[in-house]
Amino acid sequence: AVTGAHFVLAALQLAGAALLSPGSCAFEDSACGYEWDYAHLPWALHGEGHYISVDTSYEGEKAVLSSPELYSEEWSCVRLIYQIATTSEASPDPARLNLYLRQEGEGFDRLLWSAKEPSDSWLIASLDLMNSTKKYKIVLEGEMGQDKSASIAVFEIKITPGYCIECDFEENHLCGFVNRWNPNVNWFVGGGNIRNSQSILPKDHTLNSELGHYMYVDSVYVKHFQEVAQLISPKTTAPMSGCLSFYYQLKQESSIVFTVYLRDTSGFYEEIWKTDSALSADWVLAEVDFNAPYPMEVIFEVAFNSAKGGYVALDDISFSPVYCSNHTGMRTPYNPAEAGCNFEEGLCNFYQDHKDGPGWSRVKVKRNVYRAGDHTTGFGYYLLANTKFTSQPGYLGRLYGPTLPGNLQFCLRFYYALYGFFKMSGTLAVYIFEENHVVQEKIWSVLDSPKGVWTQAEVSFKKPMPCKVVFVSWCKSFWDCGLVALDDVSLSLGSCQAADLLLPNPGECTFEKDECVFTQKKRGRGSWHRRRGPTPTSYTGPKGDHTTGVGYYMYIEASDMVYGQRAYLVSRSLRGASGKQCLTFFYHMYGAGTGLLSVYLKKEGDDEEIPLWRRTGEQSISWLRGLIEYESDRNYQIIFEAIRGVSMRSDTAIDDILFQAGPCLELEEIQFSSGYPDSLNEIEY
Repeated sequence: AVTGAHFVLAALQLAGAALLSPGSCAFEDSACGYEWDYAHLPWALHGEGHYISVDTSYEGEKAVLSSPELYSEEWSCVRLIYQIATTSEASPDPARLNLYLRQEGEGFDRLLWSAKEPSDSWLIASLDLMNSTKKYKIVLEGEMGQDKSASIAVFEIKITPGYCIECDFEENHLCGFVNRWNPNVNWFVGGGNIRNSQSILPKDHTLNSELGHYMYVDSVYVKHFQEVAQLISPKTTAPMSGCLSFYYQLKQESSIVFTVYLRDTSGFYEEIWKTDSALSADWVLAEVDFNAPYPMEVIFEVAFNSAKGGYVALDDISFSPVYCSNHTGMRTPYNPAEAGCNFEEGLCNFYQDHKDGPGWSRVKVKRNVYRAGDHTTGFGYYLLANTKFTSQPGYLGRLYGPTLPGNLQFCLRFYYALYGFFKMSGTLAVYIFEENHVVQEKIWSVLDSPKGVWTQAEVSFKKPMPCKVVFVSWCKSFWDCGLVALDDVSLSLGSCQAADLLLPNPGECTFEKDECVFTQKKRGRGSWHRRRGPTPTSYTGPKGDHTTGVGYYMYIEASDMVYGQRAYLVSRSLRGASGKQCLTFFYHMYGAGTGLLSVYLKKEGDDEEIPLWRRTGEQSISWLRGLIEYESDRNYQIIFEAIRGVSMRSDTAIDDILFQAGPCLELEEIQFSSGYPDSLNEIEY
């Protein structure tokens, strides 16, 4: 365990911190207005080593450190210098360091970054903070995990105006730029009176003095043909587009190739700039249009062909959100929302080619206990293929999406459900149709899935030319022609894997990993269980979850409870905010004996629980969406209460809870709470 004086941080607001920008701290003799949360583990300030740390010598789950209130209308960059040290080998639940943004008026902190890799020395993380008019705090959370002896140290937090990919190389952390080590050629720091190279430059560009620093790469140690040195920027963490500029000097005796690439998280390289000049005895400004709608690294690469090649020097990388040139080709970043659809209002930008036959129909099912409704709300519209007795063999239904720009990485997500097929494989497929030539490439097709359950599919693609996504449903034979349903098609920029690594929405709980902000309040035997797949009793409960169809949800198991018994799922204390809040969730009440599901609001300091929403009795075989608008300026808790009904067939479930600031944008579809419409199983066209 790390020893050293455990100072009380609050008492150490010393004057030395005045030189740093607000929110920045080197932890030399104070914590610069950062405060720890006394409900959790203590942080220890080690003034002599210039760091603050937390370790497993105390019992506890985590330590929380929050910055003073900050405000910045400009884009800024948070650089965090940290280290996670552990003695044990890979633990299933390792220590990790998380960084959150806590915005004024927001009930939930937004997770911006998380790391768990232990290291022998300090590491640097760079995070872009987009400009905002709201006041905010930076919150650091050290989670101790299950490691027996782990410690987390933070050496410096620096918040500077500007973008994280900008750098003048004057500080020893080099703004998080790293050299990809190569045995023979590497990028080094030059200048600062260090005479460490035969081809040293007289002055840097930033300070125009011998004391300034720059990066350089030199051919002296080149052994082979085509030796390559790479300098890699920190990854962008927020979408940005504009003009990237830098200064360089190039001195060559034989050919040197100096190239700038973008590299995305899948490892795709895209060249954006290359030297055209043979020689530049002085610093030359280079400017290049730069588009990073999802996380990218900028790579400065120099390739040498011989040891007498010469050198390249680089300094003052900067970024402006306005494109360098006046050409309009890249003006507006593509908005992928135009390519999605939930089919509630129509087909959006999708269309069909009617020479294929009747194809897909937009349908809606009244609430019933035989046939699932749509995925969006349980009450709405979805697309259904093969509906109108068109089961000639080889029947095809094609649905075309709008044209997508080329050379962008996309993630396509959609929900599908299949009914009545003996063989499922191939009954629904997704093709990419490139516009310039008539090639169709299949990028996804269904293999097998639970019958009649809305199942999520996701697929990443990137095409050099503009293209369309085409959904194709196919009946192989007259005897095996079922129904194919499609809903909630969405498209996002970046690969699906990168999107999964990105952090969940604050205030969202899908129950995929854990119970999020909720805990059980045990009173008697009634309790909520986290489960995936169907519930054990037939004719009650969901067949799969709402999030993906194969994930987790929370439910009460009626066979373990008695009639009238209650189960409570209670949120932790949530931050109050002025104005309306909207709570969205999905509930599943299928089973002849279903009881009650209620939602309550409990404000801090009050004993009473205010009822917000209630449903009684069997509602539908589908997941239905619940919407609740409420207000609480004090801290509060939300309580889900399920009461078991008259029989074992009363498994009630909930999933996909989302807290959002601001009023609900839609109204809930049903206001009555029990009983059925007359016509149970009609499909409306």
